[in-house]
Amino acid sequence: MGALADPLRLTIVRKLLLESEDYDHTCGWFGFDRPKSSLTHHFKALREAGLIRQRQYGLERRSRVRVDDLNQRFPGLLTLVAGWEPGSSNGGR
Repeated sequence: MGALADPLRLTIVRKLLLESEDYDHTCGWFGFDRPKSSLTHHFKALREAGLIRQRQYGLERRSRVRVDDLNQRFPGLLTLVAGWEPGSSNGGR
């Protein structure tokens, strides 16, 4: 779960959980002011950790959280992620 230790990655997973439909958003949808190479790195880390799945649509990759898999393996984790607020006193920045 080290992939979720990074606040940006935690924000990505939270936003996908709360605001996304299946595979409907590209990296640009998140609105982060980061270089594309940096975002690619973060999405790769989430993918390799088994937190998200990505599908290729032409030149774009679209992501979604592996909700069923994560709920089975780590019950309650996604509830904690969804309840986390960036900048909150519970560890957000």
